[in-house]
Amino acid sequence: MTGDPICPLCDRPIPEGVPQSRHHLVPRLRGGKGRETVLLHQICHNEIHASLSETDLARAYCTIEALRAHPRLAKFIAWVGKRPADFRSKVPGKRRGRR
Repeated sequence: MTGDPICPLCDRPIPEGVPQSRHHLVPRLRGGKGRETVLLHQICHNEIHASLSETDLARAYCTIEALRAHPRLAKFIAWVGKRPADFRSKVPGKRRGRR
């Protein structure tokens, strides 16, 4: 056990020095200011926002379980889960647009 925090989306450790960010389970602009946040790898956080609108996040994807069940995020989780915990995307910004 490394003692590093675990990303709740991909279940991989978040080692020191790896880009990370806090995700509001309910977007701030949709009533989530001051509500629960979770610490994620930056790459995982980017994928959530590339996959879902803030409205979708607030209405149907405001839990880790719901996020993990989303088809596109489930595919991403399977892909990123095969990478080392310190994996970083070489592509700047959003990888692709919402579908």
